[in-house]
Amino acid sequence: MSINSVSRKQLILDIGGKVKLNCDLKRHLSPRTVGVIMRSLPLEGNSHLLGKSIVYFETDVDAGIEKARSEFKTGDIAFLPSTGSICFFVGNVQSAKTMALIGKFHGDVTELKNVKSGDVLSLYEEIT
Repeated sequence: MSINSVSRKQLILDIGGKVKLNCDLKRHLSPRTVGVIMRSLPLEGNSHLLGKSIVYFETDVDAGIEKARSEFKTGDIAFLPSTGSICFFVGNVQSAKTMALIGKFHGDVTELKNVKSGDVLSLYEEIT
């Protein structure tokens, strides 16, 4: 499978213009939601922290819940439809809110632990 296929899109999460992390959105996890997000790229917003395990930013993406779940692992990326937020998991979480799993990070997500509330997060497709 190629890096950018119909079912998987490789993206960059830019943290304040200083750190870039590679991640994938995977269409098979939540097809409709991932499609809406892909058509909305690039996305940008100020970071928020939820405990020590979730970093997120709000978007204008409007998509309902799809394949709802509340358990997430380190490196997961999820969409919270009530606020249009893209959530990045720094640790394993049993969430009080259900979200749609939409993707995963490649490798180490340690840099996400250094994100401060208000840092600018940008999610975009790398153009080669």
